[in-house]
Amino acid sequence: MPEPAGAMNLTAGLSRLQIGPAYRGQRLDVALTSLLPRLTRSQVGKLFQQDAVWVGGKLARPGSKCAEGMTVWVKLPEPTSPAEDQRAENIPLDIRYEDDYLMVINKPKGMVVHPAAGHHSGTLVNALLFHCGSQLSDINGAIRPGIVHRLDKDTAGLMLAVKNNEVHRQLAAALQRREIKRTYKAIVHGHFAERQGVVDLPLGRDPSNRQRQAVVSGGRPAVTHFEVLEDLTAASYLQLQLETGRTHQIRVHMSYIGHPVVGDPLYGGRRDTFGLQGQALFACRLCFTHPVSGKLIDISCEAPADFRDLLARLRAGG
Repeated sequence: MPEPAGAMNLTAGLSRLQIGPAYRGQRLDVALTSLLPRLTRSQVGKLFQQDAVWVGGKLARPGSKCAEGMTVWVKLPEPTSPAEDQRAENIPLDIRYEDDYLMVINKPKGMVVHPAAGHHSGTLVNALLFHCGSQLSDINGAIRPGIVHRLDKDTAGLMLAVKNNEVHRQLAAALQRREIKRTYKAIVHGHFAERQGVVDLPLGRDPSNRQRQAVVSGGRPAVTHFEVLEDLTAASYLQLQLETGRTHQIRVHMSYIGHPVVGDPLYGGRRDTFGLQGQALFACRLCFTHPVSGKLIDISCEAPADFRDLLARLRAGG
């Protein structure tokens, strides 16, 4: 079967994906689960059952291995989100940059990025629909218009939102090539012997708890760089930079090396939360090359109020 004509026409349900170096050697179904974030692993599996994935003009198998530069064509299912998930809501946004193509938003702690079970309103997507109307990319379907990457509900900080499908594709490719610099700050338990370090451990779904991620053999590559900014009372103030953007990456990596993020409800165990609700983690800086203008966009934001309060208390020995 030849490669489908017009596969860049997403309204026809077809998408062209390019395999980057981060996915070299991975199973194709695992790679597609990462490249198509609006689909679950089981939904990706159904694509293969429905003969909806092609490589090199032939139907692809889920267990085939990815090669760098490989082109994959996928016939995407129609979005099946309920109508209320697409409702525009007049929710104020802290916009740090905006032009005709994209936005950088400082997401508050406690805001869910897109509608999901139990969160059908009050999300960043509901706010974006009010602010931008129909002027949002639809590559990730009706549930996640404009969303290129995500932050956890209780992780505040800088996020990209995109208005144009071609710009979305270029930024998604830049993320895959690790060309978008994402920097975080966190307060974690314990002290470090070294002032800098790298955690390079593969991540996947925790086999004993589907709500969690874990370091697993054969998981997706995940690399987190960290630097100790300050030693605190029973804790450390860190700056972290992601090479990859796996679900809960910083939280899982820090917990695995014995320094869970303070207040983390999933990975913090029985450690003291110091009265904090949710993890002491925020995305403090976003740096990337604008895909249209070529301009360097480098934006930073301040810590949320509860983070600043905790930092002050731990500095004071509280």
